[in-house]
Amino acid sequence: MSVVLRTVVVVRPLPFADPGTPPLRGPLTLLLWLARKQIRVLLVAVFFGVVGFTCSAFQPFLLGKIIDSATDSGLDRETWTWAGVMVAVGLVWITANAIGHRWDITAWMHAAFRTSQLVTRTVARSGHNITKELPTGEVVSSVANDTMRIGEVFGIAAQTIGSVATYGIVVVLMFDQSLRLGLVIALGLPVVAAVLALLVKPLQRHQKNQRDAQGRLTTLGADTVSGLRILRGIGGEKVFTGRYQVQSQKVREAGVAVAGTQSVLDALQILLPGLFIALVVYLGAAEAIAGRITTGQLVAFYGYASFLSWPVHLLVQSVNVVTKAHVAAGKVVKVLQVVPATGAEGPTAEMPPAGVPLVDETTGVTLRPGRVVALVSADPDESAQVAIRMGRFDDEAETGTPVTLGGVRLADLDKQELRERIVVADATPALFSGRLAGELDVRDSANAEALLRAMHVADAHDVLDSLPDGIEGEIPEKGRSLSGGQRQRVALARALLTDPEVLVLIEPTSAVDAHTEARIAQRLTDWRQGRATLIVTASPLVLDHVDDVIFLDGGSVVTHGTHRELLDLPTSAPGGREAARYRKVVGRSMDEDDLDAELDELLGATNAGNTNAGTNAGTTNAGEGGKA
Repeated sequence: MSVVLRTVVVVRPLPFADPGTPPLRGPLTLLLWLARKQIRVLLVAVFFGVVGFTCSAFQPFLLGKIIDSATDSGLDRETWTWAGVMVAVGLVWITANAIGHRWDITAWMHAAFRTSQLVTRTVARSGHNITKELPTGEVVSSVANDTMRIGEVFGIAAQTIGSVATYGIVVVLMFDQSLRLGLVIALGLPVVAAVLALLVKPLQRHQKNQRDAQGRLTTLGADTVSGLRILRGIGGEKVFTGRYQVQSQKVREAGVAVAGTQSVLDALQILLPGLFIALVVYLGAAEAIAGRITTGQLVAFYGYASFLSWPVHLLVQSVNVVTKAHVAAGKVVKVLQVVPATGAEGPTAEMPPAGVPLVDETTGVTLRPGRVVALVSADPDESAQVAIRMGRFDDEAETGTPVTLGGVRLADLDKQELRERIVVADATPALFSGRLAGELDVRDSANAEALLRAMHVADAHDVLDSLPDGIEGEIPEKGRSLSGGQRQRVALARALLTDPEVLVLIEPTSAVDAHTEARIAQRLTDWRQGRATLIVTASPLVLDHVDDVIFLDGGSVVTHGTHRELLDLPTSAPGGREAARYRKVVGRSMDEDDLDAELDELLGATNAGNTNAGTNAGTTNAGEGGKA
């Protein structure tokens, strides 16, 4: 007989499918919006918080009743009844605290994850505007630290509300037993809390200074790491290390200032309630000696005073947490206020149907459905700019150079749907750490066979061979373990796997040798056959495989045709002069290829010469040795 143990795991709906759109008037509005978005979670957490604190507040009262009952009549039925009630209340207390803690953490995680999603969504959509508006360190700190600070508010909210609500219950119980002690406790603890609150303002100021200094340090560290190779090349490591050290000391000094104020606050949180409890015990003892309260009531009052120091501690802790969250929310709001480079407004036009041309109105470059086209320019930057405009990355910069899809400006269309239909692969590949399969399948829609086929088209078998687990292997940050050509081919495979309606590739084979480029060109055009594709290149090996070549000169299209047609067109024929300029541009690439071949041949001859020279030298030495 076998026993099967099954573990039931409750999966929370995190991250959210849609984190929402918060108001960005200030940090307080953001915090209130987050509270509204998870109001049900907060209400459940508050309910258990109130139940737990209420049970805790009744413990001194019940203990006093037990003592008085036992003093008056011994361990009779009434005494055992009060003891049973105390046990029952204790069980409810334990249960409420256990369940309430789970809901407290849920509230914390909901707020933190929602804020983190908002920040990452803004960063992903903002394009280069995020780095124009904010330092890198501010953005990194917002995701790494500020989101958790904001979540902490909601993690402690239920306990704070529960403790404050229970404070009223305890005051009523005390007034019912002794007006004098009730007044002392009811008025004394708010005074203690007010004294502690005086330290909150300087603490908030020190925390803000520390947060600003930490953001600048993170920015400096990120910049230094990203430019480390350049710094080593010019011998600038020591200078930047010194700058980092200076900023690190500023962060340390800011942290010491925070710790100094925090230590005083923590000490007073123990000292002041302790002194207050001592006062209550003294007054209660005097009342008991005078016969105005019973022994059980004296014990109960001591318990009340001890219990109420807990809400005071929670209240001060909550003020500290809210202070940090207010600073963090202010930083997050700054990130969320960054307007994306492609505009914050929604679509103003209906998306055109599939199979319509994509046109750069400024130059006349037209990409028609089902055609694999190459774009060649005398100025490589000019052709690259045309390609980038076709992806709609900066509405403001592209106002005077519009691109249309089926006659509709890209700036007027829905960005998300446009990203599905048009994909632009830049000349500088950006890779991330993680599984190679995950790096390739950015839309999470390809199977293993499709991944391997895309790697075959990009001629990236050597990348698979270099990883112990092949397609499931791990690549480090920015693909550092790969060569420049390997990174470019992985990026090409990734772009091909998106399988968009329109694919724009900027210099996809610039970092590979001629033999690899020829294989990629053939496979690439076969892969994209029948789908609109624009390849920005001047390589004859690629140009020879495309359906059409567009030649851009002086900011406009001057001619087009197949690569062979443009090479063979006489100068005297219509369009011949433009074809001649095309041949001159393409010829530079051909000359560079010939030069590379000559260099290879020269290096080969030199190596052979060195080998022969070494052989002859060995023979001569042998002969001389023989003579000797």
